[in-house]
Amino acid sequence: MASKKRVIVVGGGLAGLACTIKLAEEGVNVDLFSMVPVKRSHSVCAQGGINACNEIARQQGYSEWMHFDETVLGGDFLADQPPVLEMCNWAPRIIDLLDRMGVPFNRTPEGQRALRLFGGSLFKRTFFAGATTGQQLLYALDEQTRRWEAEGLVSKYEFWEFLWPVVYEGQCVGMVAQDMRTMQIRAFRADAVVMATGGNGLIFGKSTMSVICTGGAGSRCYQAGVKYGNPEFMQVHPTAIPGEDKCRLISESARGEGGRVWVPRKPHDARSPNEIPEHERYYFLEERYPKYGNLVPRDIATRELFQVCQEGLGVSGGNMVYLDLRDIVKEIGREKVLAKLEGILEIYEKFVGTDPLAEPMRIFPAVHYSMGGLWVGFKKDQKTGGLKFGEPGNMMTSVRGLYAMGEANFAYHGANRLGANSLLSCIFDGLFGGTCVRNYCGDEAKVAAAHVAQTVYDAVVKQETDRQNWLVGNEGTENPYLLWQEMGKWMTEHCAVIRHNEKLEATLSKCQQWKERYGKVKLSDTLMWSNQNLSFTRALRDMIVLAEAILKGALSRNESRGAHYKPAFPERDDAHFLKATIATYDSAKNEPVISYGPVDTSLIPPRARTYGKKEGGAVVAESVAKT
Repeated sequence: MASKKRVIVVGGGLAGLACTIKLAEEGVNVDLFSMVPVKRSHSVCAQGGINACNEIARQQGYSEWMHFDETVLGGDFLADQPPVLEMCNWAPRIIDLLDRMGVPFNRTPEGQRALRLFGGSLFKRTFFAGATTGQQLLYALDEQTRRWEAEGLVSKYEFWEFLWPVVYEGQCVGMVAQDMRTMQIRAFRADAVVMATGGNGLIFGKSTMSVICTGGAGSRCYQAGVKYGNPEFMQVHPTAIPGEDKCRLISESARGEGGRVWVPRKPHDARSPNEIPEHERYYFLEERYPKYGNLVPRDIATRELFQVCQEGLGVSGGNMVYLDLRDIVKEIGREKVLAKLEGILEIYEKFVGTDPLAEPMRIFPAVHYSMGGLWVGFKKDQKTGGLKFGEPGNMMTSVRGLYAMGEANFAYHGANRLGANSLLSCIFDGLFGGTCVRNYCGDEAKVAAAHVAQTVYDAVVKQETDRQNWLVGNEGTENPYLLWQEMGKWMTEHCAVIRHNEKLEATLSKCQQWKERYGKVKLSDTLMWSNQNLSFTRALRDMIVLAEAILKGALSRNESRGAHYKPAFPERDDAHFLKATIATYDSAKNEPVISYGPVDTSLIPPRARTYGKKEGGAVVAESVAKT
């Protein structure tokens, strides 16, 4: 009976909650694990919106197919197309569902759900709840999860950290986790495990991600034998506030609502931005991309921002540009701007100290999102071109019974993610994938977790206990936080916006030193109660392991595609690299093995990705694929 099946969902963000809700609706018992309270999962930080086509968008001439086309074009054709098509077709229904759950979407004066512009599209197709969309979606899904918790179908384990999957005869039958307060390590049985643990931004030191986003859970699955897809593709968001501790996101919605990016035309201009007249400002995105302007996709905007600063045109000659909202304030008024963007404006004023509606914001790119993640499969529906509904192979990793959803997998975004597609992909994964997981548990699991010998689980508990005891007792000289900061600096400088093979090779060589130095780490806190030092230091090894996969993937891919840009290889090379990178961990050598897999481009053939860039005074033409 389905009601007797049990699934573990790891991650309390949107993907994890959506999957939990769907599984509970299907009568499956769910154990939901999260390192933080569910309402503090990193999804809460998403700001700008969620993409979908609705009737209002259709009146503009938009369609689900165009959303699909924009997504695969934005990802530079490196995403398998059937999952992307299915996601875009589900998007309108997901918005309707969220509306019924009570998400307070912004409305037009007529009462319709409002839409805003977002990068990579000339159509308004992004739904939003001010500039705190992620928070509103997370709270709505958390309320629905609590309903099923009250019904007894969901058990929450907050402040628990995933340590290792339990694999028996090639099938995932549970996991081992640690209570982050009591430091108890124990095993949990399950007929399937869903990883919905987000991204790995902490590998790059400072990023826009939360400090729990180490990628440690994904790295541990990778080390346990799970394939990792497209590790080298990391999104650097064009607009963030640089900080000493982390980088704080300034949403793409600021540009979607009319914000303009510029720098002074005069290098090292020391004047206040309010003193610089219009004709002395260089609106470089608008001049270089007259068709899309400030709404080019993130990878393109990031490189242009980075390049203009490299040319010495950054604010005061440094690494910052202006993001100006004053024109939109003049057009619609301060109160209406606040109604749409108050969340991000408060963040800027709190951490910078100036009013972003009275003076342009100073921003610079920051690591933001991992397009790569655990490799997952899919089953194509030959009639629709999308996914076969309920098929257990959808969203399943290379280990049977182990699934990956949301940013933890590599499925939808290819070489670059379009803004406002992340919330959609997370919720789609959970809602669509929940039924697939249920069907796996009921129809395809070769053995029920309840029938697996306890010694299988005890062996993994011992493995993780031994690892912990080594960390607690190690008498080394390395400070794990300083080692992490060094890694973050090297990764950001040599493997982020622009990549050169010689620098990647130097960083790979450095990575071997980090692995060796990790053996000498010493904890500053060895008490066995709520030991965050232990949790971080354990994750540091996982970050180093994953960093090596990112570096090797980047070094091997001699082309420029989406967020992966090599000046020595400035063009996309479909003949050699229209394929997914697959990293497999060699435990004997403690290093990744890089191979490649096919990409399904059966629905839209790859084409040039120009976004109307102006070259030599002419605008480069770009067609739109039709169904």
